[in-house]
Amino acid sequence: MRPKDASFCGGHFDKSDFLRPPGALDLASFVETCTRCGDCAANCPQAIITADEDGFPMVDLNARGCIFCGECAEACQPAAILPTQTWSYRAVVSDNCLSLQGVTCRSCEDHCDESAIRFRLMTGGRSAPLIDLETCTGCGACVAPCPSDAITVERPASQHTASPSTASEINECTISADA
Repeated sequence: MRPKDASFCGGHFDKSDFLRPPGALDLASFVETCTRCGDCAANCPQAIITADEDGFPMVDLNARGCIFCGECAEACQPAAILPTQTWSYRAVVSDNCLSLQGVTCRSCEDHCDESAIRFRLMTGGRSAPLIDLETCTGCGACVAPCPSDAITVERPASQHTASPSTASEINECTISADA
Protein backbone atom coordinates (compact mmCIF):
# COMPACT_ATOMS: atom_id res chain seq x y z
CA MET A 1 0.00 0.00 0.00
CA ARG A 2 1.18 3.54 -0.70
CA PRO A 3 1.54 5.69 2.44
CA LYS A 4 -1.50 7.81 1.61
CA ASP A 5 -3.65 4.70 1.10
CA ALA A 6 -2.39 3.19 4.35
CA SER A 7 -3.14 6.45 6.07
CA PHE A 8 -6.67 6.50 4.68
CA CYS A 9 -7.35 2.91 5.77
CA GLY A 10 -6.04 3.72 9.23
CA GLY A 11 -8.50 6.58 9.56
CA HIS A 12 -6.01 9.34 8.77
CA PHE A 13 -6.95 11.00 5.54
CA ASP A 14 -3.67 12.65 4.59
CA LYS A 15 -0.35 12.68 6.43
CA SER A 16 0.72 15.62 4.27
CA ASP A 17 -1.47 17.89 6.41
CA PHE A 18 1.19 17.72 9.12
CA LEU A 19 4.25 19.96 9.19
CA ARG A 20 7.26 17.69 9.01
CA PRO A 21 10.67 18.80 10.34
CA PRO A 22 12.80 20.92 8.01
CA GLY A 23 14.74 18.62 5.71
CA ALA A 24 12.20 15.78 5.88
CA LEU A 25 12.15 13.64 2.75
CA ASP A 26 9.11 13.71 0.45
CA LEU A 27 6.11 12.12 2.15
CA ALA A 28 6.36 8.63 0.61
CA SER A 29 10.10 8.37 1.29
CA PHE A 30 9.72 9.88 4.76
CA VAL A 31 7.07 7.37 5.83
CA GLU A 32 9.14 4.53 4.41
CA THR A 33 12.45 5.69 5.96
CA CYS A 34 11.43 7.09 9.36
CA THR A 35 11.62 4.54 12.17
CA ARG A 36 9.57 6.73 14.55
CA CYS A 37 12.37 6.50 17.12
CA GLY A 38 11.78 10.02 18.45
CA ASP A 39 15.44 11.06 18.38
CA CYS A 40 14.62 14.16 16.32
CA ALA A 41 12.12 15.30 18.96
CA ALA A 42 14.45 14.53 21.83
CA ASN A 43 17.20 16.65 20.27
CA CYS A 44 15.07 19.63 19.24
CA PRO A 45 16.18 22.59 21.44
CA GLN A 46 12.89 24.39 20.75
CA ALA A 47 10.82 21.31 21.73
CA ILE A 48 8.57 21.81 18.70
CA ILE A 49 8.82 18.29 17.28
CA THR A 50 6.10 15.95 18.50
CA ALA A 51 4.50 12.85 16.98
CA ASP A 52 1.37 12.46 14.88
CA GLU A 53 -1.21 9.73 15.60
CA ASP A 54 1.03 7.15 13.95
CA GLY A 55 4.21 8.19 15.76
CA PHE A 56 5.81 10.06 12.85
CA PRO A 57 7.54 13.34 13.73
CA MET A 58 5.64 16.54 13.11
CA VAL A 59 6.32 20.16 13.97
CA ASP A 60 4.01 22.03 16.36
CA LEU A 61 4.55 25.80 16.21
CA ASN A 62 1.91 26.70 18.80
CA ALA A 63 4.49 27.54 21.49
CA ARG A 64 7.53 28.78 19.54
CA GLY A 65 9.16 28.81 16.13
CA CYS A 66 11.84 26.74 14.46
CA ILE A 67 15.38 28.13 14.54
CA PHE A 68 16.59 25.80 11.76
CA CYS A 69 19.45 24.55 13.92
CA GLY A 70 19.64 21.17 12.20
CA GLU A 71 19.67 19.16 15.43
CA CYS A 72 16.74 17.02 14.22
CA ALA A 73 18.60 16.08 11.03
CA GLU A 74 21.79 15.39 12.94
CA ALA A 75 19.93 13.03 15.29
CA CYS A 76 18.10 11.20 12.48
CA GLN A 77 20.11 8.01 11.93
CA PRO A 78 17.82 6.57 9.22
CA ALA A 79 18.23 9.88 7.27
CA ALA A 80 14.50 10.58 6.96
CA ILE A 81 15.44 14.18 7.85
CA LEU A 82 18.38 15.72 6.01
CA PRO A 83 20.34 18.88 6.89
CA THR A 84 18.83 22.00 5.31
CA GLN A 85 18.63 25.74 5.81
CA THR A 86 15.30 26.12 3.98
CA TRP A 87 11.78 24.87 4.46
CA SER A 88 8.93 24.60 1.96
CA TYR A 89 6.39 26.22 4.28
CA ARG A 90 5.35 29.86 4.68
CA ALA A 91 3.14 31.87 7.04
CA VAL A 92 -0.49 32.40 6.02
CA VAL A 93 -2.87 34.86 7.66
CA SER A 94 -6.60 34.07 7.90
CA ASP A 95 -9.55 36.46 7.85
CA ASN A 96 -9.87 36.40 11.66
CA CYS A 97 -6.72 38.57 11.95
CA LEU A 98 -7.45 41.39 14.41
CA SER A 99 -5.94 44.02 12.11
CA LEU A 100 -8.33 43.01 9.33
CA GLN A 101 -11.16 43.56 11.84
CA GLY A 102 -10.02 47.12 12.63
CA VAL A 103 -8.20 46.27 15.88
CA THR A 104 -4.63 47.54 16.11
CA CYS A 105 -2.35 44.55 16.40
CA ARG A 106 1.16 43.93 15.11
CA SER A 107 2.15 40.91 17.19
CA CYS A 108 3.16 38.83 14.19
CA GLU A 109 5.27 41.63 12.70
CA ASP A 110 6.97 42.26 16.06
CA HIS A 111 8.06 38.61 16.33
CA CYS A 112 9.24 38.17 12.73
CA ASP A 113 13.05 38.30 12.80
CA GLU A 114 13.13 38.20 8.99
CA SER A 115 10.85 41.27 8.66
CA ALA A 116 8.69 39.26 6.25
CA ILE A 117 5.44 40.69 7.63
CA ARG A 118 4.32 44.22 6.83
CA PHE A 119 0.99 45.95 7.22
CA ARG A 120 -0.76 47.93 4.53
CA LEU A 121 -3.34 50.50 5.58
CA MET A 122 -6.84 49.95 4.20
CA THR A 123 -10.06 51.93 4.36
CA GLY A 124 -12.07 51.87 7.58
CA GLY A 125 -9.08 51.94 9.92
CA ARG A 126 -8.04 48.42 9.04
CA SER A 127 -4.59 47.14 8.11
CA ALA A 128 -3.85 44.10 6.01
CA PRO A 129 -0.90 41.92 6.97
CA LEU A 130 1.22 41.11 3.92
CA ILE A 131 3.61 38.18 3.93
CA ASP A 132 6.67 38.53 1.72
CA LEU A 133 6.93 34.94 0.48
CA GLU A 134 10.53 35.46 -0.63
CA THR A 135 11.62 36.62 2.84
CA CYS A 136 9.41 34.38 5.00
CA THR A 137 11.27 31.28 6.16
CA GLY A 138 8.19 29.55 7.55
CA CYS A 139 9.84 29.43 10.98
CA GLY A 140 6.52 30.03 12.73
CA ALA A 141 7.78 32.62 15.23
CA CYS A 142 4.65 34.63 14.35
CA VAL A 143 2.20 31.82 15.14
CA ALA A 144 2.24 31.69 18.97
CA PRO A 145 2.11 35.47 19.58
CA CYS A 146 -1.01 35.93 17.42
CA PRO A 147 -3.88 36.62 19.86
CA SER A 148 -6.56 35.48 17.40
CA ASP A 149 -4.82 32.31 16.13
CA ALA A 150 -4.99 33.81 12.64
CA ILE A 151 -1.58 32.58 11.49
CA THR A 152 -0.71 29.13 10.27
CA VAL A 153 2.33 27.81 8.44
CA GLU A 154 1.47 25.98 5.24
CA ARG A 155 2.90 24.98 1.89
CA PRO A 156 3.03 27.95 -0.51
CA ALA A 157 0.47 26.33 -2.84
CA SER A 158 -2.16 27.24 -0.23
CA GLN A 159 -1.42 30.90 -0.96
CA HIS A 160 -3.25 30.48 -4.26
CA THR A 161 -6.47 29.59 -2.47
CA ALA A 162 -6.28 32.33 0.14
CA SER A 163 -8.98 34.96 0.20
CA PRO A 164 -8.06 38.34 -1.30
CA SER A 165 -7.44 39.84 2.13
CA THR A 166 -4.91 37.16 3.05
CA ALA A 167 -3.13 36.71 -0.25
CA SER A 168 0.37 38.08 -0.60
CA GLU A 169 -0.98 41.11 -2.42
CA ILE A 170 -4.15 43.13 -1.88
CA ASN A 171 -5.96 44.09 -5.09
CA GLU A 172 -7.48 47.36 -3.95
CA CYS A 173 -6.41 50.94 -3.55
CA THR A 174 -4.48 51.25 -0.30
CA ILE A 175 -2.17 53.70 1.41
CA SER A 176 1.08 52.07 2.41
CA ALA A 177 2.30 52.59 5.96
CA ASP A 178 5.82 52.23 4.56
CA ALA A 179 5.51 55.14 2.11
